[in-house]
Amino acid sequence: MTLLDGYAGKIAYVNLTNGRIEIQETPADLKKKYLGGRGFGTKIISDRMDPLVDPLSPDNIFVIASSPLTGTGIPLGSRYMVSTKSPLNNTLMSANSGGTFGWKIKKAGFDAVVFEGRAEKPVYLYMNEGKAELRDATPYWGLDVHETTDALVADLGDKKAKVACIGPAGEKQSLLACVMNDRDRAAGRGGAGAVLGSKNVKAIVATGELRIDEADKDQLNAVKERVRNKLEENGICQALTAYGTAVLVNIINENGILPTKNFQSAHFAGAEKISGERLAETFLKKKSGCFACIVQCSRICEVDGITGEGPEYEPMWGFGADLGIDDLKTVIHAAWECNKLGLDAVGTPTAIACAMEMREKGYIKDGPQFGNPEGIVELVRQMGLREGFGAELTDGSYRFAERHGHPELSMSVKKQDLPAYDPRGLQGHGLSYATSVRGGDHVYGYMVSPEVLGAPEKLDPFVNDGKATWTRTFQDLTAAIDASGMCLFSSFALNADDYADLAAATTGIPMDSAALLKIGERIWNLQKLFNITVGYTKADDTLPARLLKDPLQEGGAKGRVWEREPLLSEYYAERGWDAEGVPTPEKLRELGLE
Repeated sequence: MTLLDGYAGKIAYVNLTNGRIEIQETPADLKKKYLGGRGFGTKIISDRMDPLVDPLSPDNIFVIASSPLTGTGIPLGSRYMVSTKSPLNNTLMSANSGGTFGWKIKKAGFDAVVFEGRAEKPVYLYMNEGKAELRDATPYWGLDVHETTDALVADLGDKKAKVACIGPAGEKQSLLACVMNDRDRAAGRGGAGAVLGSKNVKAIVATGELRIDEADKDQLNAVKERVRNKLEENGICQALTAYGTAVLVNIINENGILPTKNFQSAHFAGAEKISGERLAETFLKKKSGCFACIVQCSRICEVDGITGEGPEYEPMWGFGADLGIDDLKTVIHAAWECNKLGLDAVGTPTAIACAMEMREKGYIKDGPQFGNPEGIVELVRQMGLREGFGAELTDGSYRFAERHGHPELSMSVKKQDLPAYDPRGLQGHGLSYATSVRGGDHVYGYMVSPEVLGAPEKLDPFVNDGKATWTRTFQDLTAAIDASGMCLFSSFALNADDYADLAAATTGIPMDSAALLKIGERIWNLQKLFNITVGYTKADDTLPARLLKDPLQEGGAKGRVWEREPLLSEYYAERGWDAEGVPTPEKLRELGLE
């Protein structure tokens, strides 16, 4: 029977230890309170798992979940989420990816898959029109992401099959390992690939053509048209179409907040050489995008006779400014190597940047050097394979710096490295970094949007007033967007009313903007409760000492640091938490989380 609510209607519970798969109906209450994607993963893990388990033990749970808006033809509605206990930092993390895989999960008949236990030998999960089975993956173990994807599709003889898999980094249980789909799309942060590797799961294959219908097609089509017009008219989305996400390189550099040489500076003289504009002039072959995407921000490039997808802004910055390198070819090849190996393209270069500063200061004798592109691609390969010097870096900058006696040189929050925006020039974004429930992160609350890009309105990045409210709202909205199946980039043009209308027309669940934001708030608080149980406290809601004490020395943010107080106290009060950052009983009752 075809459901009329945007869901496939089934969840597969996979016990890897005994090989049994139980298929159950997706609970109505789960849909209503958590919507999908990140919401499903957060709730399922919270209900079924002790937060204190070892992340790389069979007791950890791994959830892959689609969402009601995914694959409906809504512009930018293509996302799926993976959720698990992060082996990088023990948070209840989720990671988001696009492409076509999320849509195919639903066409295969499932809203989510829940992996428990550990297989004795490598396996992959095959899903097709409501059926799921574990198959031998031994022939694919050791292959990179591209090889695995191509081999599975060829061996199955099904060109419509879509693959999510781990590469060698996941097999080696690198704490920077991603889950990759559609060859070059990454559910990228927190080490989710290591969890699959620890469970001996090489891949998930989804195929089938099951029909997924919406509750009110006429209403949904009307909202789609409104959303499409907003996206097409939005200047930020237009810039993403023209130059990809790397359009941000020059913008962020001009604002004096482009982290350079492991956040020692926030302005890079060679930024233009690694920009989206330069990429378009040199190596760009064509634009690309996810399922139902009208923005088409992805880049297909050709370098030295090799064609590949990307890189995006973060790896352009990470392998560029953060390493002091302005050689675009090196940046591209290093980012592509991350994709093939299944490595986080943020955490990989930031670990290298940390090593570069350690060498610069004489804390280690050997290793890479700022500004020198020689050997960088090879070092990435070593990180993916746990070989040579790369084996020291592949669990992230924090563990490397701590091992060598200088954890202060890891530019991380809760052991996850910060991405490409210096918070000394962005008070709200710094607050989002510090309080993120998955550690150093930008997409869990992208305050760069109002503080730099002026969406939905321009805020003074140096002013603290009102930033607690803005940050809380952005975090809750992002959690709801992650649950809905929409791309975060849609938020440059859309507001909470738009997402609520899309969700209501698709699912038939009555929803306005307040109800949508309440779903996001519920997800955020549930992740926070998990993190408190594993030991995170107020002391962890902060930034590296450098960003609190060492003022920037140039640019528009010259002389500034990130001001933790009173921002943090105001944020806790805004969230209805106590002075130590713990959700109050009243807040938990309000959210139904008692």
